[in-house]
Amino acid sequence: MMTVSNKPKWLLAMGAASMILLAGCGNSSETAEPAETKTAWDEIQEQGSMTVATSGTLLATSFRDSESDELTGFEVEVVRELGKRLDLDIEFKELGFDEMLTSVNTGQIDIAANDIEITEDRLDNFIFSTPIKYSYGTAVVRKDDLSGIKTLEDLKGKKAAGASTSIYMEIARSYGAEEVTYDNATNEVYLRDVSIGRTDVILNDYYLSTFGVAAFPELNITIHPDIKYAPSEVGLVMNKDNKELAENVNKVLEEMLQDGTISEISTEFFGGADVSVKPDIE
Repeated sequence: MMTVSNKPKWLLAMGAASMILLAGCGNSSETAEPAETKTAWDEIQEQGSMTVATSGTLLATSFRDSESDELTGFEVEVVRELGKRLDLDIEFKELGFDEMLTSVNTGQIDIAANDIEITEDRLDNFIFSTPIKYSYGTAVVRKDDLSGIKTLEDLKGKKAAGASTSIYMEIARSYGAEEVTYDNATNEVYLRDVSIGRTDVILNDYYLSTFGVAAFPELNITIHPDIKYAPSEVGLVMNKDNKELAENVNKVLEEMLQDGTISEISTEFFGGADVSVKPDIE
């Protein structure tokens, strides 16, 4: 039996045209190429610059020269050379320790450079570059009585100054010290407080501590002669998703290590010491 439609011919024609249009749209979406997603490295290259967080208050890795007020230091100059070899401008942003790590995590900062030790916990959250500095922990104490400290066990009840989230403050807390923290204070503030007895000890990196103590000979402070612990490695810190950035940074840092550039920068800021070589603390 033949079925006869009562719909007008113009309505049937519109329906057929709509079907053709829909089919055409479907084919177009299937063949369209997906837009490429830009990586952090792509954006850095387009901008021609990287933003690097550092404190500007940490002798001898990131500080302001007393005469010129120019930002300088071991890691500052390593990063400047890194920028030159990558053909990128470097924009430094001076931040407190905790803030710089948060800024790397949120993508506001490309790299953090501030004597940041490589630890298992941090490796879970960040990418670290090839190590550019090796060191170990020491203690800054009062010169006249070593702040009553002979070993790390004597930290119990002592006032330890430092950044709350640093590995050195974690060590101090583990031995029962009372922590005293500062908001991105200068080395002089930390060291003077030990000298006058407001605090008792600063656990920190050996090379940084040596530089700081030497910078203020008038203060009643010294490096503890018997305390050595926690061998450490320091690298530049990047967001965990920025693998391409890390690959390019590592390639240049490895060149700088091989050609002696990092050793030269180290000897300038650490009294002739080459921090790119692992120390023997046995």
